[in-house]
Amino acid sequence: MRLSVIIPTFNELGTIEEVINRVQQVSAQKEIIIVDDGSTDGTKKILKSFNMDNITVIYHNRNMGKGQAIRTALPVTTGDIIIIQDADLEYNPEEYLKLIEPIEKGKTEVVYGSRILDGKFKSVSFQNFIFYLGGKSLSMLTNFLYRANITDEPTCYKVFKSDILKSLNLKCKGFEFCPEVTAKILRQGIKIHEVPISCNPRTIKEGKKIRLKDWFVAIWILIKYRFKK
Repeated sequence: MRLSVIIPTFNELGTIEEVINRVQQVSAQKEIIIVDDGSTDGTKKILKSFNMDNITVIYHNRNMGKGQAIRTALPVTTGDIIIIQDADLEYNPEEYLKLIEPIEKGKTEVVYGSRILDGKFKSVSFQNFIFYLGGKSLSMLTNFLYRANITDEPTCYKVFKSDILKSLNLKCKGFEFCPEVTAKILRQGIKIHEVPISCNPRTIKEGKKIRLKDWFVAIWILIKYRFKK
């Protein structure tokens, strides 16, 4: 199966080159779709240096949000499986093969990489422990509302059969991509299969962009799509 890797990118000058190189090293047939979401720090210059047949770069004129970047990339993808990759170094592309394996073997249509199952995510720093608690609470709310059994709803590593993700009619602009896609998958009765992954979380000072307001938005999105007809 062919893999499409979507990389939404905004001001990741210090990491984007290494992320792309790591993804390229994954031994799978793949294409890489990068959406630069209005970067102003020199990221665009790095992206323009990658002239490879399997890399497509799309540029937003202004910052529109992670969700919009993913939506921009979706019509361009040609793979059988789609995975979301952040442009920082929190997640390790070396874990792609175990993430896509359950889909390739026909066991499921959606896989989430769970940092919780790895058992190390919550023990890095106080700030990251707060992020851990936020993610844990969103997972608990998801399980309550949708009768699911997942441990890491806001994980970046979400993997889909291409036709499933493209059928969801996503409306998201920003970080609400995660709760929207989760809600719509579960409402269709599709089970989310989790695979343990490692994580090297960064702090806000190091460039992490998600904020407290995004937690409140995620709660609202999970509730809205549970009852929206």
